Amino acid sequence: MTYEESKYTVIKTNDIYEIRYYNDRLAVQTTNSYNDRGFRKLFNYISGSNKKSTKVKMTAPVTESEKIAMTVPVTKVEENTQMVMQFYLPSNYTIDTAPIPTNPKVELVNIKGGYFAVITYSGRLTDSNFNKHKNLLKEKLTEDNIEILGKEIKATYNSPYTLPVFRRNEVMMRIIFDEKS
Repeated sequence: MTYEESKYTVIKTNDIYEIRYYNDRLAVQTTNSYNDRGFRKLFNYISGSNKKSTKVKMTAPVTESEKIAMTVPVTKVEENTQMVMQFYLPSNYTIDTAPIPTNPKVELVNIKGGYFAVITYSGRLTDSNFNKHKNLLKEKLTEDNIEILGKEIKATYNSPYTLPVFRRNEVMMRIIFDEKS
């Protein structure tokens, strides 16, 4: 099954990582403790636990909720000892047209665009596998004098049923980058 992927432009590549530019993106997110998983809350939102935006002009019969297609990646980032998980919404939605979450722990957010350094890896989504690639990316960005902004982001593209060798995982870091350099 193919899912819509967040659009980006590859600016630069080397043998370890690539630099991408993402435009602003719309996401739905939830913040959880490590014991309280957010995936189910976000999955429920795209499965119809939402209500139509009042800002949408209705041309067809009104339904109370809307099913939304799954997209990739699913991202996670640690903030203040909590884990923020995000599902990006399909590109046809705006903040005004996206369904409103019915769960108060789920919110719509605009993710500001910008430059990201990204390292792609396969295998299991364990903390040790993520940390190994995160540390490698940080080391190479430091060597290349590229400034990192904020926390590292864990991005996953496949279902948990995908064989580890075929999985696409990424470490993403927002950076300051001058395309002229």
